Amino acid sequence: MKELESYSTTLLDTRKTTPNMRPFEKYAVTVGGATNHRYNLSDGVLLKDNHIGAAGSVTKAIEMAKAYAPFVRKIEIETETLEQVKEAVEAGADIIMLDNMDNDTMKKALEIIDGRAETECSGNVTKERLKEIAEIGVDFVSCGALTHSAPIMDVSLKNLVPIE
Repeated sequence: MKELESYSTTLLDTRKTTPNMRPFEKYAVTVGGATNHRYNLSDGVLLKDNHIGAAGSVTKAIEMAKAYAPFVRKIEIETETLEQVKEAVEAGADIIMLDNMDNDTMKKALEIIDGRAETECSGNVTKERLKEIAEIGVDFVSCGALTHSAPIMDVSLKNLVPIE
């Protein structure tokens, strides 16, 4: 993707696909030059706001995930505030997702993380914002629109004829 050519940021899709079309939509993402994030829930541990709420804190959610997941599985956590970012770094998250953060907040989050975890930007990602997000220095940027909002190809069967 030309918007990210001179940056080390990788563009990712999400699991938001059309029912029964996931293999095709995931394949289309890779053909189009982006990368698949996760194919299904078993491909990685992604702790979201509901997991944090159920565990009681970012730290506790990460501790529980580490106790449950195999040691080779990375733990990613979705953060919405700088306080959560700091807690996630201190708890040892492998990947910290910066969810729906504006550019200034993302810059501050990267200062807090300081290379101690990989970073992913998610939420309100548009093609027009890709370059400015990459300039901030996140490792990954995920965009659900790669699958759930891709235009369809109009295929017609009107001109079919019998073959003898």
